[in-house]
Amino acid sequence: MIEFLAMGGHAPYVWGSFGVALLAMVVEMVLLRQRRKAMNRRLARLARLNREGDGATSPDV
Repeated sequence: MIEFLAMGGHAPYVWGSFGVALLAMVVEMVLLRQRRKAMNRRLARLARLNREGDGATSPDV
């Protein structure tokens, strides 16, 4: 098991690469969550403004 984890002396590069990839995925998930929340807030605000404005800006369907 120790030999596997040492990766023939290349462990710092291999595990470092895994760490950087994992960090990038976590950061991407956090940023996506923030963007989704911001978009939901924006859509809720637009819906509220649309209701308050008597629907004058909404297209007829």
